[in-house]
Order: sequence, then structure tokens, then C-alpha cells
Amino acid sequence: MAIIASNFKTNHTRKSTASFINEVNDYIKSNEIKNEVYVFPTSTSLDLFDTVSTFSIGAQNAYATVAGSFTGEIGTTQLDEFEIKTILIGHSERRHILGETQNKIAKKYEFYKELGYKIIYCIGEPLEVKNQGLAKTLEYIYEQFEGIDTKYENLILAYEPVWAIGTGVTATNEDIENIHNAIKEKISKPLLYGGSVKVENVREICQIPNVDGALIGTASWKKEDFIQILENTKDL
Repeated sequence: MAIIASNFKTNHTRKSTASFINEVNDYIKSNEIKNEVYVFPTSTSLDLFDTVSTFSIGAQNAYATVAGSFTGEIGTTQLDEFEIKTILIGHSERRHILGETQNKIAKKYEFYKELGYKIIYCIGEPLEVKNQGLAKTLEYIYEQFEGIDTKYENLILAYEPVWAIGTGVTATNEDIENIHNAIKEKISKPLLYGGSVKVENVREICQIPNVDGALIGTASWKKEDFIQILENTKDL
């Protein structure tokens, strides 16, 4: 069984998100899809969706708080309203564009871990690190586990090479296999690959040893494409 997740990032509206989730849910139900499926909409599009048990809606981000004075953030009060118990933590765009430090990420992880949330925890390296070779890449990736309880039962990992996100450049199968094998030797948790995963390559990527599924951005934003991705991986 593959784990397939769609990260909407700053895309879709309340209306288009509802249409997307309802259609995907209908497809999963009528085709008896066994994959574990996740969709992470924008926080303004979160809602109570009636989905099958294998299809979860998650938050792309939230602050480590129940409620409080944190302008522009949401906390568990807002997530609880929509019965959301899944969160994405450590995405490279939050690390590199929004300046989240490892210390901040670890605190957020600990907060949501204590509440029993399903956490998809993202790790990955920029191009200048990749170019220094596998040993340096793994060193860089392992630093992203500082302060992170990797034995947490509700943890899914996502390896996303930063240089492959939204660039159209996918890591080679050998690159993916090397990194996934090394991480799995240290941490035995489900491990997704993310970084220019598309309808055309998702099946091949999910068949690489130690790849348990995919976290997908751009290629998953059209519901027809996301349904095709689920179709292409349904028997893995």
C-alpha cells in the first residue's frame, strides 16, 4: 500500500478545494482504493469534509499553541474545529523561504507529537550540498533530525531534495534509492519521496526500494491528475 499526499501550498480556494476533495473521495470510494491518501489545503480552505477512513485532510502549518496572540498563525483551536489531526512539519519552503530554524521546527514537532497528531516530517538538501556528494548530503539531512523524536508512532517522513521541488528536475532513481536506503537504516518509518513527482513518473518512483509513497506539489493540484496518480499507484 502506497502513501500518496498532495500539498496544495498557496493554491486553490475554499470552493475549488471542496470540489477537489469530494471528487477524489468519490473516486477512492467507488474504486476501493487502498492507498493512504492525504491532502494539505491552505488554512483558509480547511473544513469538515466527509471522507473515507483512508483519506485524511491535514494542515500545511500551524503554530505550537492552542490559541493566543500570534498574528497570521493558526493553532489547535482552529484545527479542532475541523477535526484535523494531521500536520506537515519541516517543509523546505518553510525552512528556506520563511526562515524556520531547526530549533523552531523541533519545538513545533514536540508540541504536535504530544497531542498525537499524524506528522509528515520533511527533510532534504539544497543543490550546493548535493554537489558535495552522498556523505555530505546525509550529514546535512541527519542534522534535520536534531530534537526530533524519530521513534514517534505517528510519524511519516518525506525526503524532498530542495533542488528538485517545482523545478521539473527529479532526482535519479539511484539518488533516491541511496538516500532512502541510508535513512531507512537509521529510522524505520514510512518514507515518502517528494520533488517533481508527476503522473508519468509516480509509479516508477514508488517502486524504488524503501520508497513508501510520494508527497506531491504542482502535479497534484488538478483533481484529474491527482486521481490519475492514485490510479497509477493503486496496486503497489
